[in-house]
Amino acid sequence: MTSDKKTNQPGKRDEIQIGDRRVGLSHPPLVVAEMSGNHNQSLERALAIVEAAARAGVGALKIQTYTADTMTLDVSEGEFMVNDAKSLWAGKSLYRLYQEAHTPWEWHKTIFGRCRKLGLIGFSTPFDVSSVDFLESHGVPCYKIASFENIDLPLIRRAASTRKPLIISTGMATLEELEETIETARGAGCQDLILLKCTSCYPAPPKALHLQTLSDLRRRFGVEVGISDHTVGIGASIAAVSLGATVIEKHFTLKRSDGGVDSAFSIEPEEMKKLVEESMRAWEALGQVTYGPTPEEKTSLLYRRSIYAVKEIKAGEVLSKENIRIIRPALGLAPKHYDHILGKRASRTIPRGKPIQWESIETLKLTEEATGKVGAKSRA
Repeated sequence: MTSDKKTNQPGKRDEIQIGDRRVGLSHPPLVVAEMSGNHNQSLERALAIVEAAARAGVGALKIQTYTADTMTLDVSEGEFMVNDAKSLWAGKSLYRLYQEAHTPWEWHKTIFGRCRKLGLIGFSTPFDVSSVDFLESHGVPCYKIASFENIDLPLIRRAASTRKPLIISTGMATLEELEETIETARGAGCQDLILLKCTSCYPAPPKALHLQTLSDLRRRFGVEVGISDHTVGIGASIAAVSLGATVIEKHFTLKRSDGGVDSAFSIEPEEMKKLVEESMRAWEALGQVTYGPTPEEKTSLLYRRSIYAVKEIKAGEVLSKENIRIIRPALGLAPKHYDHILGKRASRTIPRGKPIQWESIETLKLTEEATGKVGAKSRA
């Protein structure tokens, strides 16, 4: 079920400030490297991921803030088990999975400090109210709400109450749920909101992304939009930029073969570097609605086609298909005049390889017919 209801947009802005970066259509996409559980419970590896992200040129690095106990119960049966045989985590209990994947809270200060040193925006996804309280003590510049928590209104209310920018993944959410989520965030004080189109399966097949939704999210809710991309590769993220994505979030690891809970759908440093470069190119290529030659094309105008003498034409000789042709370059009459001047006589000798001009034609020497009426007729 869908609705045309437009959520209240009191915080709509042309751009959003996060740390020292501005996010909006007038700025290059903000690429966020998501560490998630790819640290494999090694702080040394976590810091190496931060440094690799900085070398790849990303604008921000994100971690996740939770413990197994803030996420679920230590139960190893029934619905507390991952029973989907196709899942990367099949056979694990939720509790054991989150124990393996969580980022120890005592690491946060060190990780954020390394981000600041390297010029990255460091922030996190809180998974409950206590996580927000903890992250506030570290002065994070914004918050990310994960897809599975986008219906947790108390969490959203607490994060929004900080009045910091809020990034919310939209995975699984119906339109009605998104309306409720956004109204909650706005009502709690959120002025700057970014919605990430997300498909919550891991890895996500490209056909499940439906990126056309990006423009509808922007129009409907008056927010910045982006993508939380769980596909393999970077193609979907680049496509999202062409549809208005101003934030790209991509899981990041040092090496997929090292394993880890998220490694299968994470990209490596060279891929991340390429994502940064290609998303910038995609953004630059968007430009604006424009017609006519661009400044960069001015020199190319010379190599359009025009009418030239391809044989020497004596004065008084008839212009014919044998002695004039439409060729490159463009110093002669425009091709639109070709049919009109066929059968006319040359007013002077025209050497081979010389452009045909109005003054070269006996009965059309700079006459009103040639310069005015003929042009008007051609344009018609």
